Amino acid sequence: MIKKYSAFNGFILGILSIFGAFLLEGGTVNALFLLSPIIIVFGGTFAAVIIGFGYENFKNMFKLVKLAYLPQKFEPKKIIYQIVQFSYKARKEGLLSLDKDINRVDYFFCKKLLRNAVDGADPDSLQELAELEMKSVQERHYSNIFIFTKMGGYAPTMGILGTVMGLIMALSHAGAEPDSLIKSIATAFIATLWGVFSANLIWLPIADKLKKCHQEEKQMMELSLQGVLALQSGEIPAMVKTRLVSMLPQKDQESMLLQRELDRKLR
Repeated sequence: MIKKYSAFNGFILGILSIFGAFLLEGGTVNALFLLSPIIIVFGGTFAAVIIGFGYENFKNMFKLVKLAYLPQKFEPKKIIYQIVQFSYKARKEGLLSLDKDINRVDYFFCKKLLRNAVDGADPDSLQELAELEMKSVQERHYSNIFIFTKMGGYAPTMGILGTVMGLIMALSHAGAEPDSLIKSIATAFIATLWGVFSANLIWLPIADKLKKCHQEEKQMMELSLQGVLALQSGEIPAMVKTRLVSMLPQKDQESMLLQRELDRKLR
């Protein structure tokens, strides 16, 4: 459960660390949550996104936030297990015998490749189609990531803008009581705080999370492609398994290659 919600837990930890330290030093919640600086920072950041990327991308941004904090779960080991199972069956009964088993595959990209392979697509065409889709997925993902990276740059700038506006207002009342002037100057810097906070604890971490999601999906696509090509070429199941396991991190490779239970189940 902790691992599943690690991004959300990290966000809560960041809030507690930053605002908690402020409160420990004698600050008050009312001093931080001022409406005007928040409107300037978040409103200005959202406006910059709409200007730069369009309203449709702005609307899509909220779905991406959900994806970053609740990403799709990929299971490379499960895909490897299924493909190795299919390789045993294909060796005995031929590739066409997999037709009814394809629906057991959860991952859509792998299912689509298997369907094309069973329908008779040649390896070169299959690889070309897969690489074309992988390229288009990468371009789409990185264009989404770029939005949040830019927001990480917009937000501090909007914070500075809010601070400058606040200082102008404070200095325009320079003849007022010193306590009132000091309070106005302190309030002005709240905008910078919100700009830097939102950039480094909201927008840039979301961009990093989306990059991680992309890397995981890319690994699954490459794993699926290599597995289906190995099935088409008629490689022995042991070689199919070794080929696919070699694409995993080393700690996962060791656990899978030493696991004899998988081989016993397949026999």
